[in-house]
Amino acid sequence: MNKPLVGALTALVLAVGAAPAGAATTAPEKPAKPQQKVQAVDFAGTVALSNCSGSVVRTPGSDAQDPALVMSNGHCLESGMPGAGEVVVDKPSNRTFELLDGEGSEVATLRATKISYATMTDTDVSLYELDTTYAEIESSYGIRALELSADHPQQGTAISVVSGYWKRIYSCEIDGFAYRLREGDWTWKDSVRYTPACDTIGGTSGSPVVDTASGKVVAVNNTGNEDGGECTVNNPCEVDENGKVTVRQGINYAQQTYGITKCIGVGNKVDLGLPECELPKPQQ
Repeated sequence: MNKPLVGALTALVLAVGAAPAGAATTAPEKPAKPQQKVQAVDFAGTVALSNCSGSVVRTPGSDAQDPALVMSNGHCLESGMPGAGEVVVDKPSNRTFELLDGEGSEVATLRATKISYATMTDTDVSLYELDTTYAEIESSYGIRALELSADHPQQGTAISVVSGYWKRIYSCEIDGFAYRLREGDWTWKDSVRYTPACDTIGGTSGSPVVDTASGKVVAVNNTGNEDGGECTVNNPCEVDENGKVTVRQGINYAQQTYGITKCIGVGNKVDLGLPECELPKPQQ
């Protein structure tokens, strides 16, 4: 995993990786659209955590008066990484986030009231609810939340991985999709694989992955194979539908986020009971 830069998590943190390769894909190649205008991607709306990166995000249905959400990785939680099969829901939190403007300057400190949702099962994501609304953030700092795309991303899409921690933007393309990505005790589904130019490093965990054509977030950066190891911590491996294992040293990955939009209901609340929501649920 993209390892959080924190002493407490050092040993068990996943290292944020490197680049792409070819592997099982679950989506058709995206047709070239030279006429489509490329959006300028900057740092506005991203945040720096104590050990990772993140962003203020909204869904297509979020209201300006809703409490804002910050998205990062599940393995970036202040309480440590969730175990395989573990799901965190509505846990109180007073974690703070440094909000960045377009140039990467810190303009405000945002504070959470709770962890709305977090897991490292099937995906690697955390969603924090803030004590301020989208409208208040925009009115006070002129910064709008990044919108989560409701659609599955496509192979060949130009993307930018925007790290609030390092104040650095990595640009590359979606190389393909890993049917399963396995790292240590964790397994993630339909992971995004980057081309090599996105050689992300520790601290970029939780960075939003932005489609440069639409300007929308399509994934959250989370890991990469550092040493060529097979399915070990900091060395994820790809597993196809037939169980074949592929190791791509130096390649980095992200977890898709379109599924999150199916699980956010009225008031910007995570509702795992919504008909189309497929995020893992807490074990009974």
